[in-house]
Amino acid sequence: MKYQIIHSTICQYDSPVSVCHYHAKLIPRRLPYQNCPWHEMTIHPEPLHRYVRQDAFGNATMYFEIEGSHEELEVISKSLVELETYPSPDRKITPAWELIRDACNSLQWNNASPAGEFACSSPLVSTNEALRNYALTSFPANCPVLSGVLHLNHRIFTEFTFDPTATNVATPMEEAWEKKRGVCQDYAHVMIGCLRSIGLPARYVSGYLETVPPPGKQKLIGADASHAWLSVWCGESLGWIDVDPTNDIMPSTRHITLAWGRDFSDVSPLRGVTLGAGNQKILVAVDVTPDI
Repeated sequence: MKYQIIHSTICQYDSPVSVCHYHAKLIPRRLPYQNCPWHEMTIHPEPLHRYVRQDAFGNATMYFEIEGSHEELEVISKSLVELETYPSPDRKITPAWELIRDACNSLQWNNASPAGEFACSSPLVSTNEALRNYALTSFPANCPVLSGVLHLNHRIFTEFTFDPTATNVATPMEEAWEKKRGVCQDYAHVMIGCLRSIGLPARYVSGYLETVPPPGKQKLIGADASHAWLSVWCGESLGWIDVDPTNDIMPSTRHITLAWGRDFSDVSPLRGVTLGAGNQKILVAVDVTPDI
């Protein structure tokens, strides 16, 4: 599948801004089953400086700075992304979840140690006993790790309510957990917290969903906007496996990956500082269409 993506962000300021510095994580990642042969970013007013670098997680990040009075910032990211179907692993033959937990938390360095960073609490995702107990229902002794992950994925999908009015981007994970309501960011944060609470590495993934579903398929929640899901480390042979608790599926050719990190704070599409802005209003529009 090929997709054309347009991600438009407009920041409207209460008062003129004289200087702003931003980081934009709007360039789709290049992965074994995802390629981004073309991307461009239009910024108005025109930045004084801009450059692209990789952050600590390998995400392409554009830094730009603007000097000169302005009352509105417009950032438009356009991409062409090619996706291939990747094989779905057999959940029953994945390693027991305890083996993954122990390998990632071993005091001796091994091939699972780099994933261990994602088994710890992070700025927006904490671990606690309530999350641990909730997760353990899906992870009995010697349960194959992917079987447990998909069971937990389904439980969160069925026991939580998708409600855009219940939370906002700044709502703590603990509040979404108590309400059992929220949006894709909350679903991902809660499931990551559950997995980390039993010692399993999980990372937050930001991206997009196809806007128009294929014939006969139901439109997925999160289309027409940025979407979020998560990846779980399932052992050296399988690596990271994506799951989407908002839609109770394993992402494939309808999910486009932008960036990943410990939680949303690592992958915010546009983040920066301004001098003189006061309050600001942010308008975001996303259009993902198949490239026929």
